[in-house]
Amino acid sequence: MSYTQEQIEQVMSDKGYKFFKTGKYNVNIIGVRDENITVNEFCDEMHVLYKDGEDKWQHHVYKITTVAGLTGLVNPVNSRGCAILVEGQYRGSHKIRKHKGRYDALCQQRPLKVYRDNDQDQEHDFDPDTVQEGYFGINIHRSNPRRESTVVNNWSLGCQVFARPNEFDEFMMICYKAMNHWGNNFTYTLLNERDFSDHSN
Repeated sequence: MSYTQEQIEQVMSDKGYKFFKTGKYNVNIIGVRDENITVNEFCDEMHVLYKDGEDKWQHHVYKITTVAGLTGLVNPVNSRGCAILVEGQYRGSHKIRKHKGRYDALCQQRPLKVYRDNDQDQEHDFDPDTVQEGYFGINIHRSNPRRESTVVNNWSLGCQVFARPNEFDEFMMICYKAMNHWGNNFTYTLLNERDFSDHSN
C-alpha cells in the first residue's frame, strides 16, 4: 500500500478534508484501510505527516489495524454488535489521556460514527443501515507493549491499534510535541485504499 504525501494531500483535497500545513508539529493523523481486509491481521497503515522543528516535512508510516479483531467480531461486547469505525474525517476527535487508565494514548473525546456488525461471523460488515454515532471509546493505542503483534484478536474491539510498540512510542512522542504547540486536540482521518485509485504513481 503506502502512499506519498502528494497523493495523500490530493485525496484529502478531493474529499474536502482539512490537511494541516501551517506551523510546526501541526500533525496530520491519517489511517488508510486496506481495501481487501484480511481478518485478524494488522493490514492497514497510519500516515503521520507534519513539519518538524526546522520546518521540514516528516512523513511516518506505521502498521496498524482500523478494524476489530476476531474476538470482537464473533463475541461483540455491545448488544448492537461489534464497532467498526466509519471512514471520514473527525475534527478534534481525540486527546491524550490514559487508555483504560493504563498508559497514554489518543482517546476519543468527541462523537464518532461506527458500523455495527452483529451477525457474529468472521467477516467485517460495513452496512450503512447500522451506523451509530456517539462515544464508544474508539481510541488510538498499541497492542503488545514488548513485541510486534501479528494477530489482532481482542487488541481491537473497534479501536485503531498499532502492531509495533516502538512505532506507537514514536507516534506518541510526535503527539506530545504537537500538544505543546497546538493543545490537546487531535483530528483523525480514516481513508480507504480505494480512494487512491486515481492517484497512483
